Amino acid sequence: MCCHHPYYAPIGASENHLKVITPKYPQMPDNIKRHFLREKETEDILHELSRNLHVETQQLLGSKPRIEVAETQSIDVYLLNGKPVLVRLNHTLSPTLFFEEILQLLPRIMVDLGAVPHICNGADLMAPGIVRILGDFNEDDILLIADEKHQKPLAIGKALSDSQHMKRVRHGKVVQNIHYVGDRLWNLLKRIH
Repeated sequence: MCCHHPYYAPIGASENHLKVITPKYPQMPDNIKRHFLREKETEDILHELSRNLHVETQQLLGSKPRIEVAETQSIDVYLLNGKPVLVRLNHTLSPTLFFEEILQLLPRIMVDLGAVPHICNGADLMAPGIVRILGDFNEDDILLIADEKHQKPLAIGKALSDSQHMKRVRHGKVVQNIHYVGDRLWNLLKRIH
């Protein structure tokens, strides 16, 4: 079932009635190399994360967290205390849906239940699916997409406009879906964890 939760399926729909969208991730490899980052590499990651997400990572994670990286040919996953919290794909650092501490700080877009199966199949968020926007953000900022009923995180996305514009728009694509529950990355993260 979509998003691995029974309430995410539309009434009367089965999985073969949902449009399957090709994941945006390359094939996930079997061979993964893991090692801890050096202190300077950790500082660089924390600085980049602070800049990208507009959060103070040292307050959140401490001044010297031990970060491990799981490297594949196409993707790097960063682990904190064994939990896969960050991912670098196509040279962009982004939080994963496993990084609850950061997810609580991100601007949040609440979507109606009709949008949920589409988001969980990799679709970008369209304006009509938005119920509420919480927090201010700029174009290209990282956002959390959650369902309105249960407030469960569904996806990490990139804003295609700022929050003020997004509140006024009534049609069209507004958030690019970059990582969602059940995608190939999700399955890789569960395997690494």
